[in-house]
Amino acid sequence: MSDPTRMTAAALADALAAGDLSAEDVTHAHLERIRDVDEQVGAYLHVAEESALAEARAVDERRAKGETLHRLAGVPIAVKDVMTSTGMPTTAGSKMLEGWVPPYDSTVVTRLKAAGMPILGKTNMDEFAMGSSTEHSAFGPTRNPWDLDRIPGGSGGGSSAAVASWQAPLATGTDTGGSIRQPAAVTGSVGVKPTYGGVSRHGLIAMASSLDQAGPCARTVLDTALLHEAMAGHDPFDSTSIDQPVPDVVGAAERGDVAGMRIGIVRELTGEGFAPQVQARFDEAVAHLVDAGAEVVEVSCPNFVHALGAYYLIMPSEASSNLARFDAMRYGLRVGPDGVDAPSAEQVMAASRDAGFGEEVKRRIILGTYALSSGYYDAYYGTAQKVRRLIADDFAAAFGSADVLISPTAPTTAFPLGERTTDPMAMYRGDIATIPANLAGVPGMSLPSGLAEDGLPAGFQILAPAMADDRLYTVGAALEARLVSAWGGHLLQQAPELAITKGA
Repeated sequence: MSDPTRMTAAALADALAAGDLSAEDVTHAHLERIRDVDEQVGAYLHVAEESALAEARAVDERRAKGETLHRLAGVPIAVKDVMTSTGMPTTAGSKMLEGWVPPYDSTVVTRLKAAGMPILGKTNMDEFAMGSSTEHSAFGPTRNPWDLDRIPGGSGGGSSAAVASWQAPLATGTDTGGSIRQPAAVTGSVGVKPTYGGVSRHGLIAMASSLDQAGPCARTVLDTALLHEAMAGHDPFDSTSIDQPVPDVVGAAERGDVAGMRIGIVRELTGEGFAPQVQARFDEAVAHLVDAGAEVVEVSCPNFVHALGAYYLIMPSEASSNLARFDAMRYGLRVGPDGVDAPSAEQVMAASRDAGFGEEVKRRIILGTYALSSGYYDAYYGTAQKVRRLIADDFAAAFGSADVLISPTAPTTAFPLGERTTDPMAMYRGDIATIPANLAGVPGMSLPSGLAEDGLPAGFQILAPAMADDRLYTVGAALEARLVSAWGGHLLQQAPELAITKGA
């Protein structure tokens, strides 16, 4: 039997069901892998060894009794540290919540536990999901397994790095402006932002409530679909949850037939502004889809050029409102101001927020508070919401002539750690291709399109209409099959171990 850490989630599920592997052995192998390499990668903030092994043993006992189990029962998973979980800390990557152990599970975690999936631990992230590089975590950066001197994407870089470095077969993420898809692109993994409302937000520590969406991360399209199916579905605890059946994402991933599909290249999300090496891998991937029988057309979404500006008004405004609860009176860190014997509530609040929040969080709170202030609300926040409507209209028009839309996921490959931390605008521009989907609430996928000339992965983005998430998996599976055949194996088999060994 192969090393369990190098097997896909689907293969692990089959081996567990056949009795060729035990859940305890699979979980133990991944915990050993974490011990071996995570000091270099920094994917995890907390490793839940005891509870993961206990859940694995329970699955093995239930299987031995002949109980009917979920397909993923016994397959371990890593959880982004923005999802509440009992028995282990949930910090959102912030000192504001350092050491906090929630009294309840998020709906996503509840469903993972119900499926019998051992939770390996909580993964690192940009503080309160504010960032594109996982350098803004209060507990230190995560590193890209392909090159330990580069970023793994963000805000969910811990989850993508855990998957790409073989420390977990599956991981959860959240995507507000690309925080699942962009990390997938730069680590050579697969990440999906489902339709807004397709996966419950109950128990997610909110950044921007109208944009945040939980989703799956994995190494293959089928694995991502299996986790998507396990996470998704209506939740009465979430008022934005969609009360409709989950699209057949697993069936779509297993079929992967694009013959006769119309695939639209978004003119505004290609060419200028995208690195030539990224564009080249995208063009080659498009040729594979044509060979698979798809019809490729060009579509225009003219208002996408305003998406970045609209997003960076709407998102900070909602973040400013959501993070107001961390005031040292109700939630979060509480410290007193230095040299004040009897501080006022305002002084305690100011000192606590100053100590608990990092620079990027403070920057976005200030921007959002300004945009919502009297006299500026209509000029900034209100206008941004009008642009959001125009972007949704662009999607509707484009989907009138194409079944899915495609683009590169990110303009560049992974950049060096520290390169953009002093230039917020350069960091923000990295989300130019992913943000429109969040503004419109449509689903999106990123999967690897190959290695660029710098030896790092490039990402291929697929976008579909709301509640047509299955189309992502149809196109993704078809493209993945052809690319893996062309590469002679999965992309992730080609480099991460070399980078980790080099850095040892």
